[in-house]
Amino acid sequence: MTKSCIRVFADVAQIKQCKTEIDRVAPTIASIARALSLSGNEVRLKILYLLSKESQLCPCDLSDILGMTVPAISQHLKKLREGGLVVSEKVGQTVFYSLHKENLNVINPILDSLVITEQKSTVS
Repeated sequence: MTKSCIRVFADVAQIKQCKTEIDRVAPTIASIARALSLSGNEVRLKILYLLSKESQLCPCDLSDILGMTVPAISQHLKKLREGGLVVSEKVGQTVFYSLHKENLNVINPILDSLVITEQKSTVS
């Protein structure tokens, strides 16, 4: 059964106000959607979590921790870097990755929920 919307009266002022509001927050929505899309991958979420705990790690460290190849880790880091969630810094021959400070407000609630879940499971 298909349901439809039958409206007797359109609140033009409300519609205009909502359009203005959605335009105002559109950049933030895009940023959050991008972060959620990228962190929706289990491996990338693990990488973000580890970077939040350790502040910086190289692909070799992440490879050892997650039991994955360096090329596989590098592909995930590339996506995270292109999405603006991590930044890289080369020190000698080694590239270190850390969370992008400008996007911490987007990613921290996700990472904080992991810590809260972790704390609840240890208390139980």
